[in-house]
Amino acid sequence: MFEGLSEKLTGIFDALTKRGVLSDEDVNNALREVRRALLEADVALDVVRSFTDKVRERAIGANVVKSVTPGQMVIKIVNDVLIDTLGATADPIDLNAAAPVGIMMVGLQGAGKTTTAAKIAKRLRDREKRKVLMASLDVKRPAAQEQLAVLGRQIGIETLPIVAGQTPVQIARRAEEAARLQGFDVIILDTAGRTHIDEPLMAEMAEIKAVSNPHEILLVADSLTGQDAVNLAKNFNERVGITGIVLTRVDGDGRGGAALSMRAVTGKPIKLIGTGEKVDDLDEFHPQRIANRILGMGDIVSLVEKAAQNIDAEKAQRIAEKMRKGKFDLDDLSEQLAQVEKIGGLGGIMGMMPGMAKMKDQIAAANLDDRVIKRQRAIISSMTRDERRHPDVLKASRKKRIAAGSGTKVEDVNRLLKQHRQMADMMKAMGGANKRGPLGKMAQMFGMGGGMGAGMPSPEEMAEMQKQMGGNAPAMPKLPDAPPAGAFGPKPGMPGLPGLGSKGPGLPGLGGFNPFGKKK
Repeated sequence: MFEGLSEKLTGIFDALTKRGVLSDEDVNNALREVRRALLEADVALDVVRSFTDKVRERAIGANVVKSVTPGQMVIKIVNDVLIDTLGATADPIDLNAAAPVGIMMVGLQGAGKTTTAAKIAKRLRDREKRKVLMASLDVKRPAAQEQLAVLGRQIGIETLPIVAGQTPVQIARRAEEAARLQGFDVIILDTAGRTHIDEPLMAEMAEIKAVSNPHEILLVADSLTGQDAVNLAKNFNERVGITGIVLTRVDGDGRGGAALSMRAVTGKPIKLIGTGEKVDDLDEFHPQRIANRILGMGDIVSLVEKAAQNIDAEKAQRIAEKMRKGKFDLDDLSEQLAQVEKIGGLGGIMGMMPGMAKMKDQIAAANLDDRVIKRQRAIISSMTRDERRHPDVLKASRKKRIAAGSGTKVEDVNRLLKQHRQMADMMKAMGGANKRGPLGKMAQMFGMGGGMGAGMPSPEEMAEMQKQMGGNAPAMPKLPDAPPAGAFGPKPGMPGLPGLGSKGPGLPGLGGFNPFGKKK
């Protein structure tokens, strides 16, 4: 969602960091461009004025013009003000109240309230170990109550039984009583929406609030609606009194202005963001991490958290042991590809890596398409168990059968087998006896012994790797200039993305494996 804004701001700051000395005019010109970029991103005018005024005030107070690294100091100031605008610190859903804790979902029709209610319920059950009851109070939209019941069955969350003819207020009372009698920890009330804000809608919300006395009132807003979402948040907050905001469809092509404006206009925190259509695609909103993404610095912390939540550590260790012994088969490759999908696919991983905004053209040329991973997993699934464990038995007739079974071409099968051989050879070399050499360091760095914090090999060691592997070791890309150590964002020394060669990027944990090959 922030791609357009991030690209514009990155371009502005690139021009600043190339200058050894900044004049007052340079700073003013940069702020003028920042103002224009924010307005084009659909940020509210009052918020833009406040933002640029704060940056200018801090820039003057910090003597940016006389700073040793003036361009980076301006970036740091913009980053700090951006974090303040977004809310300074993360503010998750508050469950510190007497059970059952009431969570009331409000918003316009089509914003994604019902789906978001199911996502929150699953999140609270899985992460907070809470017993959750969902209740639909939407008697206006056809089959709205049935939709929530179906979602509840899909994710294993109980829903309030549907009783025809009841009003939203009656349903709220019944839900409260059922939750209290049956020992539920949390009750989520999914209220009705309209296509626009009207008096009957607001009166209904207020009546439900009076009856249920919810601990949290979450406004669900579609991030693609831009300035309308800001006006929506302001009206709901004035009439109902929201405690937080949930932004949906953050993975879309919205311009990001809603996220920057809603917190400043309402004073209420953005608590959660919907990052996709799947029931697990719901993340906490961390202002500092979002600011880092907007300024092109990536979000390594969120990437590591996703990996920790979705990757089976024991299974990964077992595959790593097989790699060391040179027994990396196609079943293991399929599992590695599945893990990449679990943590957001290639697009999700790339979006969180530092410096990716400046490598946009290279990434586009690499043809990053998550469908390629699905296709390659389909090829592996079309093989017999013996073929997956012993790829050498695959001859022409078997390859034709596999290609037909997976809906691909024989060339695709050959490309996959070639990449598997290259990866197996690399993993075997990494697992050699000399664990303290450069190959051993690279294996440790990408999850084969000690995790991502094991340390980065030096440029000399990388050169030695390339020599040992015939010049095919993935090269480390040059990342953009970082701000002063400790200033903000990922700390210097964070691992970069290995390899953006002609065949596309390698992936951490995949030993530089490229699942794409050269596009035909």
